Amino acid sequence: MATTVTDTLRKNFVDLLLNQVTTSADSNQFYIGIGKSDVYDATDTTVTPIRTDKQEQDHRNNLQSIKKIEASSFVIPRKNWSSGREYSAYSDAFEGIPTNEYYVITDINEVFICLKAAKNASGVVQNSTVKPEVPAGKDRNKPFLLSDGYVWKFLYGLSAGRANSFLSANFVPIEIITKDSSSSNAFELQQLVVQNTAVGGQILGIELESNGAGYTSTPTVTIRGDGSAGASTATLSGGAVVKVEMDNESAGFGSGYNFASVLFSGGSPSKPAKARAVIGPRDGIGFDPRDDLKSSSIMLNIKPDGTVSNTFIVGNDFRQISLMKGIKQFDSNGGLGNIFTGTSSKVMRSMKAQTTTAAATLTIGREITDGSTPKIRAYIDDISDSSIFYHQNDSSGFGVFANSATISDGINSIVIDSGNIKPLVDQYSGELLYLENRARILRDAAQQEDIKVIVTV
Repeated sequence: MATTVTDTLRKNFVDLLLNQVTTSADSNQFYIGIGKSDVYDATDTTVTPIRTDKQEQDHRNNLQSIKKIEASSFVIPRKNWSSGREYSAYSDAFEGIPTNEYYVITDINEVFICLKAAKNASGVVQNSTVKPEVPAGKDRNKPFLLSDGYVWKFLYGLSAGRANSFLSANFVPIEIITKDSSSSNAFELQQLVVQNTAVGGQILGIELESNGAGYTSTPTVTIRGDGSAGASTATLSGGAVVKVEMDNESAGFGSGYNFASVLFSGGSPSKPAKARAVIGPRDGIGFDPRDDLKSSSIMLNIKPDGTVSNTFIVGNDFRQISLMKGIKQFDSNGGLGNIFTGTSSKVMRSMKAQTTTAAATLTIGREITDGSTPKIRAYIDDISDSSIFYHQNDSSGFGVFANSATISDGINSIVIDSGNIKPLVDQYSGELLYLENRARILRDAAQQEDIKVIVTV
C-alpha cells in the first residue's frame, strides 16, 4: 500500500511540540542537556547516535547539566540570495525544496518567495541579478517585478531579537503572527499586513508539460476553472510554445481558483502544446509562510553563560547535546519527587573530600579509581570546593564509591568522606527526546554558548 505523510501533518506535529514547550504546565518542562567529557574512542572520533535504549542510557550516564528552554520557533533551511544564481518559481508540485530554491533571505534579513523566474525568448531560465527588495512606492504586501525579470513577494522580516535567538548559518526562523496588532512590534505589524491581504486561489504560474510543434502564430491562452481573472500569454520559438507567463506580477494571477485547466487555441499546430496551472494556497501566499515555505522543523535554544549560577561546568568539555522533558527531582528522603521546574541544574553524582585543599589536588577530566579489587572507576567532571563531580559509563564501568575510600587520579590520592551523593535531579527520569553527538567543545568561564537544537518531523 502506497502512502505519504503530508506537509500539513508535519507542521501540525511541530506545532504541537512548540505549544508544549511554551506552556507553563509542570508536565511540559523541556530542558537541553549537555554531557560526555570523556572521549568517544582513542581518536575521539564523533560517533553517530543510534535509536536504541542503550544509547539513551549511555547519554544519561554522561549527562552533566540541564537548562530550561529559553526560546523556540518554527524554522526553515536558510537560503541566502546571491547574484548570478537561478531561482525557481513557486510550484504546487514541489516536494521539499528544489535545487534552485524558491525562497531567499537577503542581507537585511528579509524573506521573499519567488513567483516568477526570468526566462529568455527561448524559455531558458536566467540568473537572478537584482536583490529582492520592495521597490520604492510599491506595496510591501504585493508581488513586484524587478529589472532582471524575476517576480518576488515579500513575506516577512526578522527583528534583531528573533535574529539573535534563532537565525543561524543553516536555519531561519518563521512564524505566523496571531497577536493583536496593538501588542506587535513593527516587524510583526508588517507581516500582519501581508497575512491579512493574501489573495487565495491565485494562478501563480503555468507549467508546460509539452511544447507542441508546428505553430504558425502564437496561440491564445485561456485559463478555465472556478476562479476569475487569471490571464497569461504564450511565447513561441521555432514553432513551439517555450513559455507561458502570467500577464503581470499581481492582477494577472486572478483569485478564487480551486481547480483550473490551461487551453491553447489558434496557431494551427501539428501537435498542440499542453500545460497546467500552478494554483496558489487556498488562503493565499503569505497568509501562513510556514505553509508556503514548507516548515516542518522547530528550533529550541539555550545560551548558557559561564557557570550559570554554578550549575554548568567550566574548564572541561562536552560532546553530547540532548532534549529532555519531565525530569524529576529527588525529595528529602532521596526518592523521586515532583517534576523539576528550575532554570538549570547539575545532574552528576558527587563525592565529598575531607577538605577543599585535598579536592583541589585532583585534576578535572582525569579518571579516578579507588583501592578496591577490581577498582571502581569514574571520570572527574568538575571540582567545586570539597565536592568532586563525576560520571561513569561503559568505558569506566560502574560502581559506588564507599565512604572514607581513598581515591586517586593517577597523580594524587585523597581520602573522601562521602562517595555517592545524589544530585538535585534524577538524570535517569523523564523522557529523552533528542540526542546529538558533536566534536569536543571546551567550556570557559568567560564564554557563552549558543546551543540550538533542531527537531525535524
